[in-house]
Amino acid sequence: MALINSINLIISIMRTISETGHAKNAARFSEMVPCVSAYGTTYNPSNPSLSVPALQQLSADARNILAELNAFLPAYSNAVAERDVAFKTLNTLVTRIMNALKAIKTSSQVDDNVRTLVRKIRGSRASAKKTEEEKQTLAAEGIEVREISSSQTSFDSRMENLDRLIKLLASITLYAPNEEDLKISGLTALYNELVTKNNAVVSARIPVSNARIARNKLLYNEDTGIVSVALAVKAYIKSIFGSTSPEYKQLTGFIFKSFKV
Repeated sequence: MALINSINLIISIMRTISETGHAKNAARFSEMVPCVSAYGTTYNPSNPSLSVPALQQLSADARNILAELNAFLPAYSNAVAERDVAFKTLNTLVTRIMNALKAIKTSSQVDDNVRTLVRKIRGSRASAKKTEEEKQTLAAEGIEVREISSSQTSFDSRMENLDRLIKLLASITLYAPNEEDLKISGLTALYNELVTKNNAVVSARIPVSNARIARNKLLYNEDTGIVSVALAVKAYIKSIFGSTSPEYKQLTGFIFKSFKV
């Protein structure tokens, strides 16, 4: 779980850096447009998409879509945070369930079935993953190694396995704990809460995802995106004033970065 948490943290950091990069591209473009406009009638491209009015509209569209995305992000972030809190105690809870079963001495088959579901909820492996050296040794002996991924820790998967665990516990006559959160009713209430929290994240993600798609098209479309248009403007200025001109050097200070989206 520590590794998974680290990966999620890295993804979160990279996403934050990426979001900042998109905003910088839009900001640099908006700063570049007045410079181009100041060249006056000398700036007269044959390509209408490079005209000053077109650049001004593109810049305004970029600001609007970024503002729209920023408006959707808080609700999504809050939904994710609330879901994380709801899921946080799940591993401890299933451990308590295992101990409760040990206290009533259920059959080994029942214990194995519960242990399997608990392992899936936790996202741990049934056996240690083989090293690359062990895999190569087995391969040399003609033994094919197939290992099932242990990444069954998606929220949907964990909820599904919790539901299966609850139904299994409900079928065990001896399972009748006094603790409210360990009772079938308490576990069912928790399951329903997790479903609600997860659905809230899914719902909040949709407008964010759509806004990001629109932003990516606006900024990175191969022909009409801000980055491509900015490069075309620089090329046109270079053709007018020359590569050593102060006008072209002025625009080279506006650096745009492309992102894989």
